[in-house]
Amino acid sequence: MRLSTKGRYAVTAMLDLTLHGGEGPVTLAEISETQGISLSYLEQLFACLRNKQLVRGVRGPGGGYYLGRDAAEISIADIICAVDEWVEFTRCGGNQDCQEGKRCLTHNLWDDLSNEIYNFLGNITLAQLVERGGLKERGCVKDKESGGGGGKAKVA
Repeated sequence: MRLSTKGRYAVTAMLDLTLHGGEGPVTLAEISETQGISLSYLEQLFACLRNKQLVRGVRGPGGGYYLGRDAAEISIADIICAVDEWVEFTRCGGNQDCQEGKRCLTHNLWDDLSNEIYNFLGNITLAQLVERGGLKERGCVKDKESGGGGGKAKVA
């Protein structure tokens, strides 16, 4: 099973916000342009992210979005769950009624796999993703000390 576009785009948008939020509020139009995600789709995703307090908005001219918490406190699982998305491997959605109302023989296997994926993504924060991807070294994040770094980079 694959993670849908909804979950992927939410993670990508949050990573973009992480990378550029230190420069001031980031507009959805900026994320849309740099990541190639439609503005209307981002608006839907950010409504969900705002409801879970993963982002906070600033209204008016010069407004946009910031992370709702520190990047080290937001896991990838938090983001995916916020947009009501999850990778579930059981046929029954965890209801244990996969085979004519009863639990199938492999239910525990697929349920355990779903839990492993959740735990894996729950143990990766946005801050770790930035470090893991070498995004700071490639100049995608401004270094607080040098003020260097630079332009917006498309995040996969």
